[in-house]
Amino acid sequence: MSTPFDPAHQQASTVCLPPGDWITVLDCLCDHFKGIGRDQWLDRFSRGRVLDAEGRAVAADLPYRRGMRLHYFREVPNERPIPVEETILHCDEHLVVADKPHFLPVTPTGEYVEHTLLRRLIRRLDNPHLVPLHRIDRHTAGLVLFSSNPQSRSAYQRLFPERRIDKRYQAIAAPLPTREFPLVHRSRLEHGEPFFRMREVEGVANSETLAEVLEKNGNLWRYGLSPVTGKTHQLRVHMAALGAAINNDPFYPTLLEGEDDYERPLKLLAQSLGFDDPLTGEKRYFQSRLSLDW
Repeated sequence: MSTPFDPAHQQASTVCLPPGDWITVLDCLCDHFKGIGRDQWLDRFSRGRVLDAEGRAVAADLPYRRGMRLHYFREVPNERPIPVEETILHCDEHLVVADKPHFLPVTPTGEYVEHTLLRRLIRRLDNPHLVPLHRIDRHTAGLVLFSSNPQSRSAYQRLFPERRIDKRYQAIAAPLPTREFPLVHRSRLEHGEPFFRMREVEGVANSETLAEVLEKNGNLWRYGLSPVTGKTHQLRVHMAALGAAINNDPFYPTLLEGEDDYERPLKLLAQSLGFDDPLTGEKRYFQSRLSLDW
């Protein structure tokens, strides 16, 4: 018996065709995704990389129909390798815990598809069912928790929105001698410009971070950061707002242009994860083997 198609497991992207007057699905896709050339789409169709809702390969001349659902596989020609290597800290029938190095994206995004933590782990473990239960941004190093079993996935996914998981980070940044620690910083975060940067705005707080000082070393301090919420770039924005942007941050407080400098990683580490296992009640605790040097 064949396995039913599941685009999430096979890392396909999905598009629902918008309203328009196109003749074929190829015409629609070319117009909708202007960054992908017609020849590239034709190549994908010829290799069976564009599928219908049931997972069957479709032809480029298939007539366009509004609302049609298609699955396609993202590809980046000449994708640049990322010269870092992840470590698997734990693997069982339900969970995989990986130590992600700086600069490696968790999931395919932008110019990165194959050189992502998810794709690497799928290949290493030969498990297409892997799904990240949370994410840390590309510049941050440390722990990422994956579900390896669709049957138990929802139980572990609920840990995060229900705030039943203890996440602790470390960061290296400038001293804040005029502030009293530990302190709690709350603010409202929204997407800014460019779209991938966050900013603090007026309004009801939707983000909260507990910060404490772990170690002092001259003109640098090591901070312990515990995010109560999980907004994009939350710790980076909050530290910058406090007056101590995290060392080597290319986004905050100022956006820096240029390619990655592997000698100057962001000094932010997802250091530990702790929770009560939702299936067994067992206390689980994982700690990164990575560290932030001064």
